[in-house]
Amino acid sequence: MTLWLWMAFALMLGFIPCGIVTFRGAPEDRLVGLEMTGVLLVLELVLLTEGYHRPPFFDLPLTVTLLAFGSGLVFIRFLERWV
Repeated sequence: MTLWLWMAFALMLGFIPCGIVTFRGAPEDRLVGLEMTGVLLVLELVLLTEGYHRPPFFDLPLTVTLLAFGSGLVFIRFLERWV
């Protein structure tokens, strides 16, 4: 295992508090948890792509970045009554 894969494994532990906040917090906290999960997912995919030496897969984190931003906008649109 390379250092990139060890870093990806260590970063994966950050999903636990984000998941707890996303599923159990107030609506404002849920949005923050969702956005932080998107950031962690992009970093995780970059580390895994570099760790497995697959440069063509760098398109996937870019796509997830755009989708994570859009999902945050959709989330806040549905919760605008309570936020």
